[in-house]
Amino acid sequence: MHNRSVHISLLLAAKWTVNLLVNPFFWMYFSWTWLFWPWFVAIGLAICGVYCLRKHLRGEANVFEQLAIVSSAFTWLTLVPPAHFNGYLEGWPFVFFLVYHYFFFFNISVRKRLYGDYFPRQHDPKWDISPPNWYRLLFCAGVMVGHWLAALEGPELHLIPGGWNNLGIWVLIMLTLFMQYHSTLYLAKYSEKVVVPTAVVQFGPYRWVRHPIYASTMLLFVTYFAALRAPISSLFVIAVCLMYYGQKVKLEEALMLETFGERYTEYMDRVRYKFIPFVY
Repeated sequence: MHNRSVHISLLLAAKWTVNLLVNPFFWMYFSWTWLFWPWFVAIGLAICGVYCLRKHLRGEANVFEQLAIVSSAFTWLTLVPPAHFNGYLEGWPFVFFLVYHYFFFFNISVRKRLYGDYFPRQHDPKWDISPPNWYRLLFCAGVMVGHWLAALEGPELHLIPGGWNNLGIWVLIMLTLFMQYHSTLYLAKYSEKVVVPTAVVQFGPYRWVRHPIYASTMLLFVTYFAALRAPISSLFVIAVCLMYYGQKVKLEEALMLETFGERYTEYMDRVRYKFIPFVY
């Protein structure tokens, strides 16, 4: 009986520790000013990410290696730039490191909700629409440059006010996550095996903009830049996203018109804005 009680206590302690470490509020309000940024960890993650990316491009990466790719990229977007310009980390960079993971793994959550597992389904490759590789690489480089510019433009992390001053940032985070999840979910409900559309989706966020998933990605970047108080860099990343997603949606909408014809034309007439309601 005693051993069982000890075992249960250890499990509860482990669960409490894990929940604490993945809680964004903990990283927001626990000061890390004493921790100087370990460059060897960042460089090691980058090397690991590149290695796993090569395996992924050959179709050989397992789930953990794919996660390593994503975590490495998010580290160099949200943690390394502010750490480089501040010499330490605290506050928003830790929060957004977790938020980026939540955001970009929502499609996996949708698969689990609809099918009971996390595995992608077979689909017609004609729906794998994407601009040329050089254009995608240029977009990735632009996003990375934007994050480094934001860390350079923004004030030092300890000068960013806390408390109620950041309520708007939390509202934007919740709005971004809500928009991404529900956009993916609505699209999946009207698609065959998540990725092949079988109808013109006109519900949820699709009532306001034609491409809410891309719009939510732009909003995520803008929210991070707003948290770092970097408005000029925010305009830069918006321009980068508009150029890339603008080209991508041309290809997608051409295929939608070919597939659904007048139904999609009527939808385009009714929902005129691609990414930003009442603006663009």
